[in-house]
Amino acid sequence: MKSIGELLLTKEGFEKLENELMHLKNIKRLEIAEQLKEALSYGDIVDNAEYEDAKNNQAFVEGRIITIEKLLYNARPLDTNGNNGRRVAFGSTVKLRNLGTNKISAYSIVSTVESDPFENKISNESPVGKTVLGSAVGDQVKVKAPAGIFYYKIEDIQ
Repeated sequence: MKSIGELLLTKEGFEKLENELMHLKNIKRLEIAEQLKEALSYGDIVDNAEYEDAKNNQAFVEGRIITIEKLLYNARPLDTNGNNGRRVAFGSTVKLRNLGTNKISAYSIVSTVESDPFENKISNESPVGKTVLGSAVGDQVKVKAPAGIFYYKIEDIQ
């Protein structure tokens, strides 16, 4: 098993992966076993679409289980409750004012594994995440992103 190196996760992200792993192992595996059993009851597996679908689902689930186990093996959950809100740190939620548009957005700084732009969770390795780490309320930062250069002011840190 190739090591992916140490992976920082928020406590919430670590628990989410643990819960997904338990669900895959304890529920999805059983569901797929039932699908396979039912598909085999139809007879010959050569032209059996249900059997093929079940095998594909099984391969996906087993691959995801392996991936999550590797992530958890290499993960180090950080307790982000100790952050005093003076500086942006891993696990912080930061309110940024785009100085070009004057729009304020809030983002949680998380690992690449946990990042989800639809939930306003950005990676600590993303251009914005990397740039704001260590900044304080009132600081102005320049973010070089693929879409261009953006200027932000740190409005609040939680």
